[in-house]
Amino acid sequence: MEAQNRVMAKRARGSVRPGQRRPIERRSTTAPSAAGSSTTAPRPSGLTEAEAARAAEIETALLAQEREAEASRARTKERNTREVVYGTGTIAVRAEEEYAYVARDLKRIGRTAVMMLVMLFGLWILIDVTKIIPIG
Repeated sequence: MEAQNRVMAKRARGSVRPGQRRPIERRSTTAPSAAGSSTTAPRPSGLTEAEAARAAEIETALLAQEREAEASRARTKERNTREVVYGTGTIAVRAEEEYAYVARDLKRIGRTAVMMLVMLFGLWILIDVTKIIPIG
Protein backbone atom coordinates (compact mmCIF):
# COMPACT_ATOMS: atom_id res chain seq x y z
CA MET A 1 0.00 0.00 0.00
CA GLU A 2 2.85 2.33 0.87
CA ALA A 3 4.54 1.70 -2.52
CA GLN A 4 1.30 2.50 -4.32
CA ASN A 5 1.04 5.82 -2.44
CA ARG A 6 4.61 6.73 -3.45
CA VAL A 7 3.82 5.98 -7.12
CA MET A 8 0.68 8.07 -6.98
CA ALA A 9 2.60 10.92 -5.33
CA LYS A 10 5.22 10.86 -8.10
CA ARG A 11 2.54 10.95 -10.77
CA ALA A 12 0.81 13.84 -9.04
CA ARG A 13 4.04 15.85 -8.91
CA GLY A 14 4.41 15.48 -12.67
CA SER A 15 7.64 13.52 -12.69
CA VAL A 16 8.51 11.89 -16.00
CA ARG A 17 9.41 8.23 -16.23
CA PRO A 18 12.55 7.14 -18.07
CA GLY A 19 11.94 6.99 -21.82
CA GLN A 20 9.13 9.52 -21.71
CA ARG A 21 9.12 13.21 -22.54
CA ARG A 22 7.53 15.97 -20.56
CA PRO A 23 4.20 17.17 -21.94
CA ILE A 24 4.50 20.05 -24.39
CA GLU A 25 3.42 23.34 -22.92
CA ARG A 26 1.40 25.07 -25.59
CA ARG A 27 0.72 28.76 -25.56
CA SER A 28 -2.69 30.15 -26.27
CA THR A 29 -3.09 31.23 -29.90
CA THR A 30 -5.93 33.63 -29.15
CA ALA A 31 -3.76 36.40 -27.72
CA PRO A 32 -0.93 37.52 -30.04
CA SER A 33 2.39 38.28 -28.40
CA ALA A 34 3.66 41.84 -28.32
CA ALA A 35 6.98 40.96 -29.96
CA GLY A 36 5.36 39.04 -32.83
CA SER A 37 2.91 41.77 -33.82
CA SER A 38 5.53 44.49 -34.22
CA THR A 39 7.80 42.53 -36.60
CA THR A 40 5.26 41.00 -39.01
CA ALA A 41 3.50 43.01 -41.67
CA PRO A 42 -0.05 42.16 -42.68
CA ARG A 43 -0.29 40.11 -45.87
CA PRO A 44 -2.33 41.40 -48.75
CA SER A 45 -5.53 39.44 -49.19
CA GLY A 46 -5.52 39.19 -53.00
CA LEU A 47 -3.14 37.92 -55.65
CA THR A 48 -1.36 40.09 -58.14
CA GLU A 49 -1.92 39.46 -61.84
CA ALA A 50 1.53 37.90 -62.18
CA GLU A 51 0.83 35.52 -59.30
CA ALA A 52 -2.56 34.60 -60.77
CA ALA A 53 -0.98 33.91 -64.18
CA ARG A 54 1.74 31.79 -62.59
CA ALA A 55 -0.90 29.87 -60.60
CA ALA A 56 -2.84 29.21 -63.82
CA GLU A 57 0.33 27.90 -65.53
CA ILE A 58 1.08 25.58 -62.62
CA GLU A 59 -2.50 24.33 -62.54
CA THR A 60 -2.43 23.63 -66.29
CA ALA A 61 0.85 21.72 -65.93
CA LEU A 62 -0.53 19.70 -63.01
CA LEU A 63 -3.70 18.82 -64.90
CA ALA A 64 -1.62 17.66 -67.88
CA GLN A 65 0.50 15.48 -65.60
CA GLU A 66 -2.61 14.01 -63.98
CA ARG A 67 -4.11 13.17 -67.39
CA GLU A 68 -0.85 11.55 -68.48
CA ALA A 69 -0.63 9.52 -65.27
CA GLU A 70 -4.26 8.41 -65.61
CA ALA A 71 -3.68 7.34 -69.21
CA SER A 72 -0.58 5.41 -68.14
CA ARG A 73 -2.54 3.68 -65.36
CA ALA A 74 -5.29 2.78 -67.84
CA ARG A 75 -2.73 1.30 -70.28
CA THR A 76 -1.09 -0.69 -67.51
CA LYS A 77 -4.43 -1.97 -66.25
CA GLU A 78 -5.47 -2.97 -69.78
CA ARG A 79 -2.15 -4.75 -70.37
CA ASN A 80 -2.38 -6.60 -67.03
CA THR A 81 -5.96 -7.64 -67.75
CA ARG A 82 -4.96 -8.94 -71.17
CA GLU A 83 -1.97 -10.85 -69.72
CA VAL A 84 -4.10 -12.53 -67.07
CA VAL A 85 -6.67 -13.57 -69.67
CA TYR A 86 -4.07 -15.05 -72.02
CA GLY A 87 -1.91 -16.52 -69.26
CA THR A 88 1.22 -14.54 -70.06
CA GLY A 89 1.18 -12.42 -66.91
CA THR A 90 4.06 -12.04 -64.53
CA ILE A 91 2.80 -14.87 -62.34
CA ALA A 92 2.79 -17.25 -65.29
CA VAL A 93 6.31 -16.18 -66.26
CA ARG A 94 7.59 -16.70 -62.72
CA ALA A 95 5.87 -20.10 -62.52
CA GLU A 96 7.43 -21.14 -65.83
CA GLU A 97 10.90 -20.18 -64.56
CA GLU A 98 10.31 -22.08 -61.32
CA TYR A 99 9.19 -25.17 -63.24
CA ALA A 100 12.43 -25.03 -65.23
CA TYR A 101 14.46 -25.02 -61.98
CA VAL A 102 12.39 -27.86 -60.54
CA ALA A 103 12.74 -29.98 -63.71
CA ARG A 104 16.52 -29.45 -63.76
CA ASP A 105 16.81 -30.36 -60.08
CA LEU A 106 14.72 -33.50 -60.52
CA LYS A 107 16.93 -34.62 -63.43
CA ARG A 108 20.05 -34.14 -61.29
CA ILE A 109 18.48 -36.09 -58.42
CA GLY A 110 17.54 -38.90 -60.82
CA ARG A 111 21.06 -39.08 -62.26
CA THR A 112 22.58 -39.19 -58.78
CA ALA A 113 20.18 -41.95 -57.71
CA VAL A 114 20.97 -44.04 -60.82
CA MET A 115 24.73 -43.59 -60.30
CA MET A 116 24.45 -44.67 -56.65
CA LEU A 117 22.41 -47.76 -57.58
CA VAL A 118 24.94 -48.70 -60.28
CA MET A 119 27.78 -48.33 -57.78
CA LEU A 120 25.94 -50.46 -55.20
CA PHE A 121 25.22 -53.12 -57.82
CA GLY A 122 28.89 -53.14 -58.89
CA LEU A 123 30.07 -53.47 -55.29
CA TRP A 124 27.58 -56.30 -54.70
CA ILE A 125 28.93 -58.14 -57.73
CA LEU A 126 32.55 -57.62 -56.61
CA ILE A 127 31.88 -58.62 -53.00
CA ASP A 128 29.22 -61.33 -53.09
CA VAL A 129 29.22 -62.82 -56.58
CA THR A 130 32.86 -62.89 -57.69
CA LYS A 131 34.42 -62.68 -54.21
CA ILE A 132 37.18 -60.41 -55.57
CA ILE A 133 36.91 -58.19 -52.51
CA PRO A 134 36.87 -60.49 -49.46
CA ILE A 135 35.02 -59.32 -46.38
CA GLY A 136 35.60 -60.91 -43.02
